[in-house]
Amino acid sequence: MPPSSPSPSLPSLIADTLAIEAESAQTAGALGFLARAMVQATLPHKKVAGNEFERKNGAYTLHLLAPAKVGLPYGTVPRLLLAWLTTEAVRTQNRELFLGDSLSHFMHELDMVPTGGRWGSITRLKDQTARLFASTVSATYADKRSHTEAGFRLADRSTLWWDAKAPEQAGLWESSVKLSETFFNEVIAHPIPVDMRAIRALKKSPLALDIYAWMTYRASYATKPSEIPWQALAMQFGSDYAQVRDFKAAFLDALRKVHTVYAGANFELGERGLIVKPTRPHITRKAETL
Repeated sequence: MPPSSPSPSLPSLIADTLAIEAESAQTAGALGFLARAMVQATLPHKKVAGNEFERKNGAYTLHLLAPAKVGLPYGTVPRLLLAWLTTEAVRTQNRELFLGDSLSHFMHELDMVPTGGRWGSITRLKDQTARLFASTVSATYADKRSHTEAGFRLADRSTLWWDAKAPEQAGLWESSVKLSETFFNEVIAHPIPVDMRAIRALKKSPLALDIYAWMTYRASYATKPSEIPWQALAMQFGSDYAQVRDFKAAFLDALRKVHTVYAGANFELGERGLIVKPTRPHITRKAETL
């Protein structure tokens, strides 16, 4: 098995927080976006058996289906890929996205350092890219009055001219991805603004990334306190955990890291779950343009 990534250290998180507080995301060139459909419920944190995966958030269900020979995307790398794809789609207003002329260049865009070998970052990026682009997403909203379902691939086409043995070498052509029309329209219609410095600071913890995205998304519409039971949070974030108590411990540890970089997040522990209060979004409305 590949070695697990260490959690972000407190000193590095504090340093990142000071930088975030000193300069706005837009001024720092760190304004990014995430897709709402992938924030309300999220990808697996760890490798899971089989080629189907499901997460629920109230009436919303995210279902992933991948070819058995490829497998499902998991961990931090596909989350960084999604952040880059959605940010570029919003910035360019175009389905056709260009990834640069070398593997090293694109990995720099993802804040990844190219390393070789079986468990190196190059292998992980290529593997997770294949898993993400091969997966089919089904997003369903169903309550007592309605049932709405949308199925889509993230990309209609991906062409990657990457040489793992020479990551610095430019390819004959520039690598590109063409987002599917359904996913592109979802991104453009409902982009969730985020501070990419926070994403980079939390990148070693997929759970912390998910909580940060969810907290800043929820801040955009919540008008009153709401207590969310641990069982419901486990269904949304932690289906990788066998017991709710194990999920709760992991969630609280990740939440502390999120609160370090997103100090404005307003919450407290309740008797049955997490009480989330109205919070100022991490990115203000007037800054939501690239």
